[in-house]
Amino acid sequence: MTLTDTLAGIGAPAPLLDADFYAFQQQLTPEEQAQIGRIRAFLDAEVRPDADRLWEEARSPRHLIPQLAELGLFGSAIPEVARFASSSVARGWIALEIARADPSTATFIGVHSGLAMNAIEVGGSPEQKAEWLPVMARGELIGAFGLTEPGHGSDTAKGLETTATRRTAADGTEEWVLNGAKRWIGNATFADVVVIWARDTADEQVKGFLVRQPAAGFTATKIERKQSLRGVENADITLQDVVVPESDRLPGIHSFRDVAIVLRLTRAEVAWQGIGVAVGAYEAALAYAKERTQFGRPIASFQLVQEKLANALSNITASIALCVRVSAMQDEGAQRDHHSAMAKAFVTARMREVVAWCREILGGNGIQLDHGVARYFADAEAVYTFEGTYDMNTLIVGRAITGHAAFV
Repeated sequence: MTLTDTLAGIGAPAPLLDADFYAFQQQLTPEEQAQIGRIRAFLDAEVRPDADRLWEEARSPRHLIPQLAELGLFGSAIPEVARFASSSVARGWIALEIARADPSTATFIGVHSGLAMNAIEVGGSPEQKAEWLPVMARGELIGAFGLTEPGHGSDTAKGLETTATRRTAADGTEEWVLNGAKRWIGNATFADVVVIWARDTADEQVKGFLVRQPAAGFTATKIERKQSLRGVENADITLQDVVVPESDRLPGIHSFRDVAIVLRLTRAEVAWQGIGVAVGAYEAALAYAKERTQFGRPIASFQLVQEKLANALSNITASIALCVRVSAMQDEGAQRDHHSAMAKAFVTARMREVVAWCREILGGNGIQLDHGVARYFADAEAVYTFEGTYDMNTLIVGRAITGHAAFV
């Protein structure tokens, strides 16, 4: 089925999700709601049916890249290449919809569009933006984002060990030599460009580099035996004397403060993804509870099951309210690191509770992919951790409200 066939006749606003208990989606414009309708139709027809198989096989949905690009899901926050006009709140809803269908697909898009493309948008020169952003928006080239290291995750700002040394090449041009290692880098096994963050040996500041693939001395090895977000192809990267021309350094990146701007843009979207994970589990558990009979009655009629469903829906509703506001603050230019950090920490903690309750409703069937909750239950653990752990995001908020940093 082509994308045109899938979306034929879809132009009306998407129906409200059962989990949108307070009808927040109705605050979006009719055009934004119609776009969500088109995206939901595609996800339900093309992503959901294959998600369990790809999860089991630990494969990213690469075959869907052309359709995802045609829907405008790559670079939707970047004015130069956006396929449709939307607010940050609407883009958050879209992130929710994608994660509701498949958290791995949401993460793949988040790495390529949210991290790699935004890094170029924030730190790139006009020439770099013109070269990379249009083709990445069309899905013709895929990006990855290399920040986390084997020994450094939460302390990356001060602990980054990958180095960049500037030198003059034999032909008189300036170039950089990168050495180090990265870990948990999504898309890196098949990306066409990897944004590598490295510490300049001259001034000790973190800088960004576009490493075109293939590159001599660059090796990406897929991480195996994962039990969460198996549909994301994470890799260990080694960089051994990787040469990058000065023209592929991101000139707008001068320190880790600039890297933090990129992370701020994506952290709130990850919070929306957390809601999507919770919604996917909630919908599956609700449907199961209505169909599953024990003691001669649907388990949905039992008080303790209803309590779990009501608590799950309350968590989802509170999370949507928080994310609607933090995304609106982004459009207002008022969002700061501590705002997005609170959203990510709160939402993913509530998400973790929701998927646990939903798995419990399914009993033993909750650990089997066939019944719709197990994949969300497993994937929630990775979403809870990446883009800043709960502890780190909580401490970012704590610093904002007390004026004291308590990271160590």
